[in-house]
Order: sequence, then structure tokens, then C-alpha cells
Amino acid sequence: QVKVVESGGGLVQVGGSLTLSCAVSGDSASASSYCMAWFRQGPGKERDIVASITKFYYTHYADSVKGRFTISRDNSKNTLSLRMSSLQPEDTATYYCAAEAGYRAECPALTTDFPYWGQGTQVTVSS
Repeated sequence: QVKVVESGGGLVQVGGSLTLSCAVSGDSASASSYCMAWFRQGPGKERDIVASITKFYYTHYADSVKGRFTISRDNSKNTLSLRMSSLQPEDTATYYCAAEAGYRAECPALTTDFPYWGQGTQVTVSS
């Protein structure tokens, strides 16, 4: 069984920074997390991908966060981070960590491609 747990959300002012963390654990944690990603879901919106990273550190970012967010991972610990800077009110959302085991050149981008999910952590950017 694979368990995914996020942490690090909170309230931040416009222009501020925040770092989210995610840990994948379980008997097959390493094999189950070839691709790891952050998704977010704002109020009344669909859950969309924010950034992803493969085990070999190939990254992809949504256009809306390029240059502001940085995704990273520690393969030895099966952990994932998202450093968010220059936060804006439109970044307010519940952020989810996701993992999947498929071996591929780059990570998929749809929620249906990821079988393992955390419970989500709230990020609120106040103006």
C-alpha cells in the first residue's frame, strides 16, 4: 500500500513564498513514484497540474507558474517539494501531491494518470 502525505500549506500575503512538501511511503514507495506531481484545485475549478518531475529529474510546469514555482525531489527519501514564490491570489487552492509508477520520458498531466494521491493542503494567498 502506498501512502502520500502533503504538508506546508498555509496563509501567505501577495508576493510571499511558501514551500510544500510531500512524502511517499509504503512497501513499494520507490517503484510507485517514478513520476511525482503537484496538482491544485481552486474553488469551483477543476484539479489541474501545476508541476511534475520524473525520477530522472525531468520537470514540467504549467504556464501560469513558470518562473515562480520550483519542483524538486529526493529519490533517496521518496519526497517531493514545491517552492512557490511571488504568490498571487489566483494561486489560492488546495494543492495535491500525486505519484505514479509509469516509466516514461516525461510525466503525464491528467489526474486520471495518477493512482496515488495525498489528502491535499490548503494554500491561501491574501491581498
